[in-house]
Amino acid sequence: MDNLPHWDLAPICPGIDSPQLAGSFSELASLIDQVEHHQRAVLSALGAKTRAADLPRGLDAAVDLFNRAWLVGGTVWSYLEYVVAADTRDAAAAKKLSELEMLIARLRQAWTRFQGWLHSIADVLPRAIEKAGTAREHSFILMETAAQGAFLMSEPEEMLAAELNLSGANAWSKLQRTITSQLSVEIELDGATKTLPMPGIINLYTDPREPVRRQAWEAEMREWKKTKEQLAACLNGVKGSAGTLNGRRGRADALHAPVDLARIDRATLDTLLGCMKDSLPLFRRYFKAKAARMGKEKLAWWDLFAPCGATGTVFTWEATRSLILETFGTFSPRLRALAERAFEARWIDAEPRAGKSGGGFCGPVPALKESRILVNFNGSRDLVSTVAHELGHAFHNDCAYRAGKTELQQLTPMTLAETASIMCESIVNAALLSRAGTPQEKLAILETELVTASQVIVDIYSRFLFEKEVMDRRAKGELSADDLCDIMERAQAAAYGEALDERYRHPYMWTWKPHYYGVGLDFYNFPYAFGQLFSTGLYAVYKSRGPDFVPEYETLLASTGEATAADLAARFGIDIRSRAFWDGSIDIIRKSIDRYCAL
Repeated sequence: MDNLPHWDLAPICPGIDSPQLAGSFSELASLIDQVEHHQRAVLSALGAKTRAADLPRGLDAAVDLFNRAWLVGGTVWSYLEYVVAADTRDAAAAKKLSELEMLIARLRQAWTRFQGWLHSIADVLPRAIEKAGTAREHSFILMETAAQGAFLMSEPEEMLAAELNLSGANAWSKLQRTITSQLSVEIELDGATKTLPMPGIINLYTDPREPVRRQAWEAEMREWKKTKEQLAACLNGVKGSAGTLNGRRGRADALHAPVDLARIDRATLDTLLGCMKDSLPLFRRYFKAKAARMGKEKLAWWDLFAPCGATGTVFTWEATRSLILETFGTFSPRLRALAERAFEARWIDAEPRAGKSGGGFCGPVPALKESRILVNFNGSRDLVSTVAHELGHAFHNDCAYRAGKTELQQLTPMTLAETASIMCESIVNAALLSRAGTPQEKLAILETELVTASQVIVDIYSRFLFEKEVMDRRAKGELSADDLCDIMERAQAAAYGEALDERYRHPYMWTWKPHYYGVGLDFYNFPYAFGQLFSTGLYAVYKSRGPDFVPEYETLLASTGEATAADLAARFGIDIRSRAFWDGSIDIIRKSIDRYCAL
């Protein structure tokens, strides 16, 4: 694991103190001024009774200005976010990011005003869009934005909420990231005391040696216990703010906005959740089979990610690169070329280290039409899949870039944001399984596949139950750290059932998962399950149709910001409102579990 790559951010910006960054700040401020001036001088005079010729011109200008502002703002935001994610102790970058947040808050306020204005002309908006130029190319997002305008507070209240967010929910979110990323943990490894960052401790769950995994779990429990009160305050702050705003905006409940953001309906979510719940006994069969291989009746938390089969395989970074490029090439030359570019141009930061954010992500660089990827690599098959996963996000971005999509056309719902990433995992895992020679090799590959699937179905179900109860109870008052631990353990008990040892669950999972603390991203859990099962179904279509599937798939990825999830799925004959589709995807996972149990 020596010499793991750090990403190269210099093509985005040469440095925090550079004239280029200062220039980008000035350009963004100027564009926001132009947006605000257009709203005051033009849009305020245009209403539902305006002459038909004037509305299209006003719409076109507004769309153009917002696209330009988000292109500049999104690029600067990406740069500073990536600098801070790589080292949360970088005070200069954090300060610049705080300054940028003030500008972005103004841009979001302008978008909120635009949303309210679109809602006010909803009756004539379709006709105006038909006669427009740029606006006609953005008809979906404009109509969706107008409809969501029904859930706005008054303009003064919305403006105040945006400003207060900087020192409210967003500040709590940043505090959680700071605390969790800067923890260093002492642990006994191989007869020596070592100090590891928390991502390094979490990576030990993939170690083939149970004593090491158990030590990692015990070290985690000790550290989270020390910080649980601070992190409980963070979660109360984020969720309390969300609940208050949902109520003032007329949302029916805490799920109303997330379902709308996901571009699905409640019936689709209920169907998906029902399928997940009914599949739990299937996954428990896998857990019990894994426990039996370890000579146990039940798994402890530290066993969930343990490798099985040919556990001696450790992937170097170069081996990971070669494997991914080879397998991606069997699917699409464009996918391989994108991955090769990512490796060669140093888009990836792979080394776990103190101060670096945990987990992994892929984010865009809009102005360069590139992406950047953060992972904490340890050579396990699971982390090889994670690299493939994040490269899938980069490919998704690239499809939109190559299709010439604007910033507003790329606003993808969370349900579809995981489509390419999980597809890429499937491609790599299928290739590994096909070339496995011995039963032990096949077992190890199936284990990696099922660890991912079980996390995305079983653990995500527990996270949904956890967040649902937290949101419901937070509306009545603050929750203590012990309350949160109790809710988490009960959610895990409901999801994992008798397959997980009740003595060794993970009551502190709420402390470090960033999804719970994302402002405006409540219930960022069910979209992962949607993406897993949707991609599994799409992969089955690919296996049936072969190479002819790929161009349509790339078009789908380029278009995920321009239609509902149901309409995009229908292009492939998929009905996401039908239980049969979701059950079909679960059946594909069932076959892998059957193979696993038979080995």
